[in-house]
Amino acid sequence: MSEQIDIEVGDGTLPAVLWQPGPDTANGAGIVLVQEIFGLSEYIRRRGQQLADLGYVVLAPAVFWRLGTTAVPNGPQMLDEALALAGRVDWPTAVSDVAAAVRALRAREDVPGDVGIVGFCFGGGLGFAVAAVAAPDALVSYYGSALPTLLDLAPQVTCPSLHHFGSADAYIDGPTQERIRAAVTGNPHTEFSTYEGANHAFDNSDFFLYDEAAAQAAWPRTVDFLRRHLSA
Repeated sequence: MSEQIDIEVGDGTLPAVLWQPGPDTANGAGIVLVQEIFGLSEYIRRRGQQLADLGYVVLAPAVFWRLGTTAVPNGPQMLDEALALAGRVDWPTAVSDVAAAVRALRAREDVPGDVGIVGFCFGGGLGFAVAAVAAPDALVSYYGSALPTLLDLAPQVTCPSLHHFGSADAYIDGPTQERIRAAVTGNPHTEFSTYEGANHAFDNSDFFLYDEAAAQAAWPRTVDFLRRHLSA
């Protein structure tokens, strides 16, 4: 089950969705879940519940709240609408908002342990930028779309991190992925996984680029990585 909560930020109230694990599965750690360009979509909400089922307290801030929405509705224009929204986001403010979510999760009594970040697409890059300033205990980035422009931050991302990319990503090609790999693997605790034939957004089962084989290979790696690097 999920609930909406509010996070006070300097100039307003950031809405977020919170998932709590069952009492028999709670492990004391927390995860800030960072949305894709479609916002807090049904897909992101499913992933939030799945992470909570693993024992984590999960908090997903609504990054588009300052633009008057939390999610892009499904439909033939959803990609165009999402790209337009993402293009209007003030990046430093978004980083600040998600960093506030990290602090809010750390402050909760039911999160006495580590706090990680898991981000998808838009959120994969945003999560990386937040990791450079908010010092999470682990980061999982799925095909972070902004990563090519953020590589100067790599030395500041000191936590263990896991990056997923499809080998046929139409937005982040092979040479760009190699630049990303070279930058992020300067951290010895970085893992980098690629999936043959998979395109961008391969994990989103509601999107036409979904690749079932890649998604089913990447998720267990994500689960294992979080178990190894987030503790109570």
